Amino acid sequence: MEMIEQANAEALQRLLAGDPVLIDVRPAGEVLADLGDRTILHAGPPIEWSRMCGPMRGAISGIAVFEGWAKDLDDAARLAAEGAFGFQPNHDFDAVGPMTGMTTASQPVMVVENRTTGNRAYCTINEGLGKVMRFGGNDAEVLDRLRWLRDVLGPAMGEALRQSDGIPLKPLIGRGLTMGDEMHQRNVACSGLLLRALAPDLARVMTDSSALAQALAFIAGNDQFFLNVAMATGKAITDPVRNIEGSTIVTAMSRNGTDFGIRVSGTGDEWYTAPVEMPEGLYFPGFGAEDANPDMGDSTIVETVGLGGFAMAAAPAVAGFVGAGAASDAALFTRSMGEITIGENPEWTIPALDYQGVPTGIDIRLVVESGIAPTINTGIAHKEPGRGQVGAGVVKAPLDCFDAALKGIADRLGIA
Repeated sequence: MEMIEQANAEALQRLLAGDPVLIDVRPAGEVLADLGDRTILHAGPPIEWSRMCGPMRGAISGIAVFEGWAKDLDDAARLAAEGAFGFQPNHDFDAVGPMTGMTTASQPVMVVENRTTGNRAYCTINEGLGKVMRFGGNDAEVLDRLRWLRDVLGPAMGEALRQSDGIPLKPLIGRGLTMGDEMHQRNVACSGLLLRALAPDLARVMTDSSALAQALAFIAGNDQFFLNVAMATGKAITDPVRNIEGSTIVTAMSRNGTDFGIRVSGTGDEWYTAPVEMPEGLYFPGFGAEDANPDMGDSTIVETVGLGGFAMAAAPAVAGFVGAGAASDAALFTRSMGEITIGENPEWTIPALDYQGVPTGIDIRLVVESGIAPTINTGIAHKEPGRGQVGAGVVKAPLDCFDAALKGIADRLGIA
């Protein structure tokens, strides 16, 4: 239909026109409208406690103790089962969160503004590697790190960013792609580029040299620090694409460890869900597939804008890390994703593909017609609460989501 083609052209134009800038870090309760007391935002589509997976429950219990709503983890789990906390998706608050995606009022969130449209998106600060809350970790070490992010690094980053006009992210990501990042499982280059941009202002606002050294060391030692920035970037770019009548372009993909959900431009904020799939990948020593939880996290927002698994050709080292084959196979993933997208991003290019732009604009019609599911790079969490990350891999989005979304669009347009 001509209407759909025009709507999708408008959606692609909005995706490509986005101008994301990291401008601030603030407590979530200050910037997320209507974030109520004892409300916990989580990754993925809506879900209740009784259906939550192990790492999601572990993170819920941990964040309740962190916020002072429960005296210990057992008390937190009991309160959660009794309905003492409200659970809502990050996406409903213009936010995203990796893996379990915990966002609560006192946590600092990075603020990314799309300067083309004026909308803002939010994401917590990346905790680092190892046992962390995004993978369901909830012990004293995890909570102490969250307190440091809240009390030290978050306020310092916010003050440093307010000293400047923000950090433009579109060119930074473009450079990172040429340096071997794909912005989901490999963020080494962009984390370093962000640190270089942030360090001078951090040094100006952090007068305690030991605190400054700790902050710089934390960022420098966390190869995934930029992931959360990339996620907020994706959210800031995709939100203006919502609610274009007739558009079949995907505006969000997300999972909560139980369900995989997508949103499509022409159906607004409606979720189309299917059971989430298990990742295939490589496991840390001592762990195997029997320990793994099904896929989870809002981080698939980066694939939604052409990064992550869609940009695998830019990061051949990732192919081996996530068990996706040889480094030379990385280009195959990017080329395959080009079969289900309607365009390329001329500002985010891949040297190994003769500077071809990353595949952009997932069209649910192309997914259904081809049977090619979006490829997602991902971490793997232990299925039990509190255990943390056990590996990394690749997962496919379930095709049933796209079938249901296409039917939803057809119903709205009166197409048989």
